[in-house]
Amino acid sequence: MKLGTIGIWSWAFTHGDRAEARDAAAEVEELGFGAIWLGGTPGGNPRGDLVTAAEILQVTHRTTVATGCVSVWDTTPERLAAAYHALPPRDSARLLVGLGVSHADFVDGYRDPYHALRRYLDALDTAPAPLPSTARIVGAHGPQMTRLAGAKSAGVHPFLVSPAHTAWARSILGEGPVLALEQAVILETDAETARAEARAMLARYLRLGNYRAAWLRMGFAPEDLSGGGSDRLIDALFAWGKPDEVAARLTEHRQAGADHIAVHVVTASPEAFSRPAWRELAAALL
Repeated sequence: MKLGTIGIWSWAFTHGDRAEARDAAAEVEELGFGAIWLGGTPGGNPRGDLVTAAEILQVTHRTTVATGCVSVWDTTPERLAAAYHALPPRDSARLLVGLGVSHADFVDGYRDPYHALRRYLDALDTAPAPLPSTARIVGAHGPQMTRLAGAKSAGVHPFLVSPAHTAWARSILGEGPVLALEQAVILETDAETARAEARAMLARYLRLGNYRAAWLRMGFAPEDLSGGGSDRLIDALFAWGKPDEVAARLTEHRQAGADHIAVHVVTASPEAFSRPAWRELAAALL
């Protein structure tokens, strides 16, 4: 699966206007980004598992299309594998299926997520038409999930992480498995404004136990997770400033062991496409 070094991650592909999603995807490919990540909110993707992916694959030719992420609670492994194989081979060859265990806040009967994910990955292997391990990636943050992802998928796709987490994840994965992280970006040079935008986006995630546990594991204190997030937390999770400052953060991730970075330009609405910002970043990053 060819992801390239830099991709674009956006909620707009799954939550915004469908016609613009197709047009925007074609532009992302033309700009030279290696992958298009179809962001889903913690509560799920309103357009189904691979519906949007199929539409984006049809209007692109080279770029990898990845889901970030399909919840293992929302669809059976057999159905997901069948949807993957229903695509034309030329399209499925460019599809990376991101999988995640979601959160207890959104799933009735949420329990034992590690074993639920293991069973799901095993079932993908034994489906009538298996979904290849090389065509799936896991949204993992903790050590057990990260090791499982490295053994049973292409690698990991962590969300809202710092370069320190990237170095830690690489140490867990070792060489070989893909480390393809999301990096939240705000093209704003005023610290107060940038941090306010970051806190608005971060608010929903600060309530979720899985993310809080991951940040505490990475050395943040409970007080860093209160009041909308401390400046220390915000500055670690978000790259804000001019494009060259964003580029410097991406370099930190690469030096820490990242193979691919999915750039997520933060917007006030999940339906908004960030096309001017993508163009500006392409000039600085590619």
